[in-house]
Amino acid sequence: MKIDAFFDNLWQDYINMTPQAEAIANALTARGEVVQNDHVAFRTFNIGPIQLKHLEPFILDMGYSRYEPYHFPSKKLDAFGYIPPSPDMPRIFLSELRVEELTDSAQTLVRRLVDQINPDDVADASIFWRGPLWQTPSYEDYEQLASESEYAAWLSVIGLRCNHFTINVNALNGINDIEQMNQMIEELGFSINEAGGRVKGSPAVLLEQGSTKASVQPFTFADGKQHDVTTCYYEFAKRYHDEEGNLYQGFVAASADKIFESTDMRKDS
Repeated sequence: MKIDAFFDNLWQDYINMTPQAEAIANALTARGEVVQNDHVAFRTFNIGPIQLKHLEPFILDMGYSRYEPYHFPSKKLDAFGYIPPSPDMPRIFLSELRVEELTDSAQTLVRRLVDQINPDDVADASIFWRGPLWQTPSYEDYEQLASESEYAAWLSVIGLRCNHFTINVNALNGINDIEQMNQMIEELGFSINEAGGRVKGSPAVLLEQGSTKASVQPFTFADGKQHDVTTCYYEFAKRYHDEEGNLYQGFVAASADKIFESTDMRKDS
């Protein structure tokens, strides 16, 4: 699949789940800004046909190259960053949950979901906006997963799809830093993820990031119960040049760890 078509499909699915993102992008465009995407990110499980090693080929086939690994011990996650074939294209971040580190009961719930996947459905890059490939879980199962891994609970209802796009702050003219971005978003009526601070990272680590709190939508579970769940969020990033004058291309694990919490309704800070 061509990269432009890939991101066009992603964006349409993403703004359907995340109306705040379209509103923020439109507000920036109305100011005369050209909104560029720094990167997108995906979540998955490390078992079955949607584990990272099975999804990665679709990314590599578009000309991306694996950059470096990342690990998140407290969240039981492993990830890789991917660099595009051209510097004007977005990066990709793909993480997966180490299911074997959950309790036996939570592992059973996850395996019950993954066992429903038809491997034929994981045939091309459209898998990244297909959503859940399993039947809706019960609210009780969702809550049990959430008590151990918000990441697992989110995946159980949202499925494999882009959990955020990222505004490239370097490319903006009227906004120079993350806190200015925070303030603009709050003026639009949206909330900022303050886990780990309003601005995550620093020039010293060559990357500063911020994000909104995820959009919330009502969701009907298998048992007929309806509850609000978080969907996706909008991130913003400012990159710095290293001592050799090269713009930093990677991600900062300590910051990403807190960015993950943008979808956690249970955490306010």
